[in-house]
Amino acid sequence: MRHRCRNPQAQEIDHACSRPAGRAAPLGQPDGVAGRRAVSRRAGRRPPPPPPPPRRGTSRNTARTPPSTAASASQQCLPAVPRPSAREVRLLHSTVQRGADMPLVVVAISVLVLLLLMTRLKLNGFAALLLVAVGVALVQGIPVKDIPNVLSDGIGGQIGDTMLTIGLGAMVGRVMGDSGAAQRIASRLLDAFGPRWVQVAMVVTSMLIGVTMFYEVAFIIIVPIAFTLVRVTGAKLLWVGLPMSIALSTMHSFLPPHPGPTAVAATFHASVGLTLFYGLFIAVPVGALIALLWPRLPFVKAMNPAIPSGLVSEREFTDEEMPGLGWSLSVALFPVVLIAGASVTDMAVSGESPLLHTVAFIGSAPIALLLTLILAIWAFGPRIGRSMSDVSASCTSAAQAMAMILLVIGAGGAFKNVLVEGGISDYIKDVTHSWSISPLVLAWLIAVILRVALGSATVAVVTASGVVLPLLAGSGVSPEMMVLAVSCGSIAFSHVNDPGFWLFKEYFNLSVVQAIKVRTSYTTVLAVLGLGGVLAGQWTISTLGL
Repeated sequence: MRHRCRNPQAQEIDHACSRPAGRAAPLGQPDGVAGRRAVSRRAGRRPPPPPPPPRRGTSRNTARTPPSTAASASQQCLPAVPRPSAREVRLLHSTVQRGADMPLVVVAISVLVLLLLMTRLKLNGFAALLLVAVGVALVQGIPVKDIPNVLSDGIGGQIGDTMLTIGLGAMVGRVMGDSGAAQRIASRLLDAFGPRWVQVAMVVTSMLIGVTMFYEVAFIIIVPIAFTLVRVTGAKLLWVGLPMSIALSTMHSFLPPHPGPTAVAATFHASVGLTLFYGLFIAVPVGALIALLWPRLPFVKAMNPAIPSGLVSEREFTDEEMPGLGWSLSVALFPVVLIAGASVTDMAVSGESPLLHTVAFIGSAPIALLLTLILAIWAFGPRIGRSMSDVSASCTSAAQAMAMILLVIGAGGAFKNVLVEGGISDYIKDVTHSWSISPLVLAWLIAVILRVALGSATVAVVTASGVVLPLLAGSGVSPEMMVLAVSCGSIAFSHVNDPGFWLFKEYFNLSVVQAIKVRTSYTTVLAVLGLGGVLAGQWTISTLGL
């Protein structure tokens, strides 16, 4: 015989009363759950019954009694609900799986919508990116009140990283261009390599500068020279500029001391020096091959964009009007020396001291470029007889040309941040955690998936390294090769959610579709060839017992 339920009207809790009649609750405790808990603790007593099965149409997790209702459960009693059939369980699992696949579907649809807005409706890139970012935020369940903050954080984080670098770099390039310094360097490169080998000149220059400099910084420094070479030689913009971008992309993504590879090296406790040494054997041949091959592909040769207005001087200088090669190279290489010196010092010297802090301060990209701008204003202004008003006009012209580029890059950062805050990276991490494949391939593949979904190489490498870190111990895989596998995976499939994609598109004056054809394709091939180099390098290390 069982006690009657004291609240027969309650219908929410699937719980049967279990205390036999006549058994009193312990003194000082209410009758019900507390009494049953005391009884179950006594020796020889049977444990409480297992939780009841879920109702039909609900998952097992949602059918459990919430902790907050435990007290009310002692007052209520309902009959047991029948267990779901096998067909219902299969249907439930299928529904859950379809829901789990939604994040990647959202990313794919958002990219298609963005392409539609910009190509068919001719909507401005800045507005289109913000509209798509808001739509993705709503679909991913980000609270409406938080969406403005997510967008502003994304824009602020991206612009904060790039506005000073791009703005100062553009001013330096325009001052050099309007004084003839960029033409002097371009002419010297043509004399050294000849018009036939101008692409080789761009690859060599970009790789030397790009080893220690961020993609955006090196791009901004070298692109005025590329524009000048295009104007002097009459070659197509992509014929000269694309090898530069490919070489810089390779150096930035594959090698420390760039932020992605350096962060992964710390996670895997890999040697930064060895990672750089091994990486050069992969990055240099792969980057040079793609840099020289891609401008020759038919779909690239069919494109003939013009140099964007306002970013380079249209004037062609005589030899007497141009400043000397020494001053021209000194100003162009000044930020390279400062930034590279700070990076090398950071790798070679450990500890804390005011001198190291000063070196790091001077070697930071914004400060290095600010000092370079001051030097360029004097060297290519009053020193050669140009008035300060002319130099200031050059800086103003560069800033005006950069305004829309910076807005588009900032909107790209907002789109990226919405994808991150929407939990897409966590979803990909959970899905790939149980995959049983080679650690090198798994690390590369996770980085690729995250790069495609989020557009952020930094998030891709950090998340991928965290997933595969437990697999490294006892796998026999070189930690340095794991770093390179993650790093080269993070360059793949650069598209509309990557702010670097928009920098490339705007500077080379391409449409969205053209930029996807060129940049997305070459970054993907770089990633695939990079993985092949990593696997070959791991085989060599294992064979030689290094």
